[in-house]
Amino acid sequence: MTQVDESRPLTREENDLLTQTGPGTPGGELLRRYWQPVALSEELPPSGAPRPVRIMSEDLVLFRDDGDRLGLLGLHCAHRGADLSYGRLEDGGLRCIYHGWLYDVSGRCLEQPGEPAGSTFHERLRHRAYPCREVGGIIFAYMGPGEPPLFPAYEPLLADEGYRVSKKRLSDCNYLQSHEGNLDPEHLSFLHHGLPRREGNFYSAPPIVRTEETPFGGRVYSIRPAPDGMRFVKTTCFVMPNINATGPDHGGFQMGWHVPIDDFSHWRYSVGFRRTAPMDELARTESVSEIADGYRHVRNRANRYLQDREAMKTWSYSGIGTSNGPQDACVQEGMGAIEDRTEEHLGTTDQGVLLARDRLLRAIQDVLAGRDPPHVVRDETSNHHDIRVVTAVIPGDRDWYNFWESSQEAGVVSPFRALRAAGRV
Repeated sequence: MTQVDESRPLTREENDLLTQTGPGTPGGELLRRYWQPVALSEELPPSGAPRPVRIMSEDLVLFRDDGDRLGLLGLHCAHRGADLSYGRLEDGGLRCIYHGWLYDVSGRCLEQPGEPAGSTFHERLRHRAYPCREVGGIIFAYMGPGEPPLFPAYEPLLADEGYRVSKKRLSDCNYLQSHEGNLDPEHLSFLHHGLPRREGNFYSAPPIVRTEETPFGGRVYSIRPAPDGMRFVKTTCFVMPNINATGPDHGGFQMGWHVPIDDFSHWRYSVGFRRTAPMDELARTESVSEIADGYRHVRNRANRYLQDREAMKTWSYSGIGTSNGPQDACVQEGMGAIEDRTEEHLGTTDQGVLLARDRLLRAIQDVLAGRDPPHVVRDETSNHHDIRVVTAVIPGDRDWYNFWESSQEAGVVSPFRALRAAGRV
């Protein structure tokens, strides 16, 4: 268990290492050692048109061939650079409409119709290609060198379809700003808070924050006072390298991937699930009024997130509606395209942010030294991960550090049941 009372700002070099993710950058090479989301399954239905995608500053084309195999290739044809997302899906691959060159999902060039009969030119050509997996309503790709690691057996991705929901949202800032936002428990006491601050609301008090390293990354604890001498305890998991597991749990939790489009924008993919009951419609969808075409927030920088200054006087701390997503976008995008972390002054509640930065910087050094970074799974016997998110009210004398391991025991109740029992909801 660790705590840092004060922390120096990052150096310019460290900030660059963590935020630059293009091909050949140390941070980009780290992210490429893991399976990364590249699209929702709903974006590429069977027989659907190929889709151009940009991931970590690489322009690619995602497609299903006529046998429903997934392919992710370099966007531009190896012949003369035509855009393959306009290609034809036929003959076991993706055919360029310019001169008919045909590529399979592994990047092999199967045909070059303009070449003489008997030519072996196509056999000597291998187009850029990345292996794909489709799990939990999301299409993942491995964009790193060598043999892909095992696909991690994350519980939310393995849940039955009716028990989970997969989403994505666009953010116009560097991926690390959103990633670190999920590791910051204190902002729940402000940004997402309503007015007035009612007595007994668990997020009214600032948290005590502690962290610990784990094989998958780290766990963040936030501890707040609760009524009647109880404690409100919440855990959040940082999963290497760009994943968070958050709650409230409601019998499950949510995992979110922050995937760079380039260094100035990213996608946030999320999978929420429940173990004991199907997801209801409210849990499966966001308000239609909050989401625009292209998985974008209606509230955005261009319209100043539709902030209502009058609402800030009566019922909303931020004045930015009731959905957490636009509220987060406002502060994270407001930091700039890439936050200048050399100017920060971190406090005692920033322990989760410090944990993640430290682990990422060390993992980058592992990659530079030719080693696998943490949580790259190569052995099936170790492909199990104690990633759990618990939000609970516990007795004041209960050990908050170990409670999550036996959270079904007597004396540990959900905060919502605790509020109801106290007549507060």
